[in-house]
Amino acid sequence: MWVEKVGKQLGRPTRSVVGWLVTKYLAAYNQTLEENAVRLCGVQPGDTVLELGHGPGLGLVSAAKLLTGPTGHLIGVDYSEYMHQMSKTLMKEFIASGKVSLHHCDVAAMPLADSSVDKVFHTNCYYFWPDLRKGATEIHRVMKPGGLMVTTLRHWLLATRAKRFMPGDNWQPEAYMAALRDSGFTDVRMEDKQDKGVTFQAIFATALK
Repeated sequence: MWVEKVGKQLGRPTRSVVGWLVTKYLAAYNQTLEENAVRLCGVQPGDTVLELGHGPGLGLVSAAKLLTGPTGHLIGVDYSEYMHQMSKTLMKEFIASGKVSLHHCDVAAMPLADSSVDKVFHTNCYYFWPDLRKGATEIHRVMKPGGLMVTTLRHWLLATRAKRFMPGDNWQPEAYMAALRDSGFTDVRMEDKQDKGVTFQAIFATALK
């Protein structure tokens, strides 16, 4: 029962004791991965950048600092109302200035125009999507031709916990990479990276249109 509750909260935290604990865990566990996902995207000052499953907002903060150009814009989406509201509070000044837009929605149905996003990043997110192909297809739809998507994860740690907290096989990087290729992405690859003593993996994919 406890494992099931934690698994559900990891994918969609709610305003509850378990949800609060999961949020604290995510903030501590994801900091380096979030920062590196932003860095590896190669964000430029005038880009339109999208974070999927932004959680408590660590990646949003990192990306917003780089979008210093007049056209630079950051979009965040999350399926959790709790995370959406938390990040709205964290990013309220950026939202008020028009630099940041946040949406409470499913990754597979984002309220964004076709070919409108330059860069996409996410961390420890795709494992919880019920349909990887639908999610990947929607990401491809909103990205500009040649746009880069990056996701970061720690594969060894994920593999040791997946069977306890995550249903099915969606957590496997190979499954997600196959969905990306099937949805129109090219140059899909996973690379080993290291930063601040943390070894992790990064999946890269380029939107081919």
